[in-house]
Amino acid sequence: MTKKLHLLGFIQNGVNSHATGMWRHPQDKVNWSFTDPAYWEHMARTMERGLFDGMFIADELAPYTTHEDSSDATVRYAIQCPTHEPSTIVPIITRATEHLGVGVTLSTAFEHPYSMCRRLSSLDHLSDGRVAWNIVSSYSKSEWEAYGQEMTSRADRYERLEEYMELCYQLWDSWEPDAIVADAETGIYADPDKVKVVDHEGQYYKSRGRHFVAPSPQGRPVLWQAGSSPRGRDFAAKHAEAIFAVHPNVERMREYVDDLDSRLPKFGRDRDSVKYLFGVQTVVAATEEEAQAKYERIKACIPLEGAMAWMSGHFGLDFSTFDPDDEIQNIEVPGIQGLFESILYAKNGEPVTVAEAAIIYAQGMGMPVLVGTPSSIVDQLETYADEGGADGFMLIATYTPGCFEEFVDMVVPELQRRGRLRTEYTGSTLREHLLEQ
Repeated sequence: MTKKLHLLGFIQNGVNSHATGMWRHPQDKVNWSFTDPAYWEHMARTMERGLFDGMFIADELAPYTTHEDSSDATVRYAIQCPTHEPSTIVPIITRATEHLGVGVTLSTAFEHPYSMCRRLSSLDHLSDGRVAWNIVSSYSKSEWEAYGQEMTSRADRYERLEEYMELCYQLWDSWEPDAIVADAETGIYADPDKVKVVDHEGQYYKSRGRHFVAPSPQGRPVLWQAGSSPRGRDFAAKHAEAIFAVHPNVERMREYVDDLDSRLPKFGRDRDSVKYLFGVQTVVAATEEEAQAKYERIKACIPLEGAMAWMSGHFGLDFSTFDPDDEIQNIEVPGIQGLFESILYAKNGEPVTVAEAAIIYAQGMGMPVLVGTPSSIVDQLETYADEGGADGFMLIATYTPGCFEEFVDMVVPELQRRGRLRTEYTGSTLREHLLEQ
């Protein structure tokens, strides 16, 4: 049976997403503004027209300050700056569509589980069950500085995350299915005996109260995660229904999938309970030559200093202190290890310099860049699916909305012709679409 693929658009609620300098591109947001609801409505309808599972909204809570101990370069080159809060646009996106889901990146670092559950349940109601939560615990020092807190260790963050999720599950599951009576004659709306008072006192969190939102269509939001370290992979294998990863080649994808597959059983889960989604960037045109020219135009928008600032922010190390010709293979980073490894292997194991790494990362976080015709791009996606184990792909934005329009108009029909993509939606919730085989 031919494996059908799942597609998500990878975007940010800001002037620029994950391809540095795209705000400079002559085709970026022509006649659109990211602050305008109409822009998000159009993006959402485009992705729904392409039968995507959803839109994945990444986030960052404060401008990066690692590069030269300042956020100047982050601001100067629009390195994910300015960025607006992601959950604010969920109702806009889901109101404009009937089937498209929305995944929001929300950090556990500075928000109590009680309010997080309330927000996500509310969004699940407003979207008719089409919301996912990308679970993160803030990794960059700029976020901790902005919130006036000392940055915790990675090990401590995972201990906190486990307790955080434990409390979230208690809250989401605290209403019994028949708790709402809504008997106008007696005046009884809900039976308090069927709405549990959650009384939690743990190492990191305390909470005593009832979940303030009645059960939403999905009960819990779909849970997404991007675990890369050994501890992160265990967390993803335990909790996530979709796992997002960045790997530069099919061999690394296969290693990741096999490793996660081996972790699932110890948490009582089977392979069908989770989808593995890999990040890719596509540049498509009618001919290979035209596609390559488009790709060169995209790369020309990247400022080296801006690329260095973004890489410094993500990996927690000031790369301005290194010689541009230093090899990154000899550098250890405190930040996102999994993404750093995507650069280490970007040249198939050949040494990568700091300057090369910055440009590679600025193109799209070290994801594979597929440049070509619809046929050649689908050839590569099929290889990642059949040999790498991918269940689907996060399509990282370049210039918007054009990059998604081009993918939907040119690549989606080729995927459907080969039986690799649905031709209609069959479920009503994001969970139903995502876990569809």
